[in-house]
Amino acid sequence: MTPAAIIIGAGDATGGAIARRFAKGGFTAVCTRRTREALNPLIEEIEAKGHSAVGIGCDARSEEETIALFDRVEKDIGPVEVMVFNIGANVRFPITETTARVYRKVWEMAGFAGFLAGREAARVMTPRQTGTIIFTGATASMRGGAGFSAFAGAKFALRALAQSMARELGPKGIHVAHSIIDGAIDTAFIRDNFPERYALKDEDGVLDPEAIAEAYWMLHNQPRSAWTHELDLRPWIEQF
Repeated sequence: MTPAAIIIGAGDATGGAIARRFAKGGFTAVCTRRTREALNPLIEEIEAKGHSAVGIGCDARSEEETIALFDRVEKDIGPVEVMVFNIGANVRFPITETTARVYRKVWEMAGFAGFLAGREAARVMTPRQTGTIIFTGATASMRGGAGFSAFAGAKFALRALAQSMARELGPKGIHVAHSIIDGAIDTAFIRDNFPERYALKDEDGVLDPEAIAEAYWMLHNQPRSAWTHELDLRPWIEQF
């Protein structure tokens, strides 16, 4: 059984790039989204290159489904050596238009789901005293912006989770890292909604998902004498 890298939120951009990079590196990329069918193009692409990938439908907000995911991977696919939590949940509403349902849903997706995934990764990694856990953060992990009360609240929570887990699990041989993706990413959403920003792609003015994936691969391969906990990634033109 080859080691497994679970990518929770293996979407069409960053998550997919991370899955491809770890599959290239010899892992079975276990890709999850809410529906299995949405993963078909990514799985086929990875397998066409001669690498190993499995797609599993999983609602990351469900404790039962998340537990079952890790149990299935450990039993049928391979030991979980890497877990990347990559759910975004970016929404923007004025505070007076942010409903309780919106706030709760965003927190469940970007905060609570991160806890469930992190806990289950720790459960299977701790007995082996090794593993890598990476949480994908955002600009909102560091500062709240107008209209981003729900998103920033969830991302602040995810960052706090990562810090707590790093302090607890580092001495047990598990590398916990939190990345701050500070800038627009090369996605269809940015292309369609922010064309002026997307036009900077040719000048490396938007984040390349493949470059993000390389940074995650680097985090996994760091020696434990010099582990990075928090990593900022942004285009060279970004003002911060």
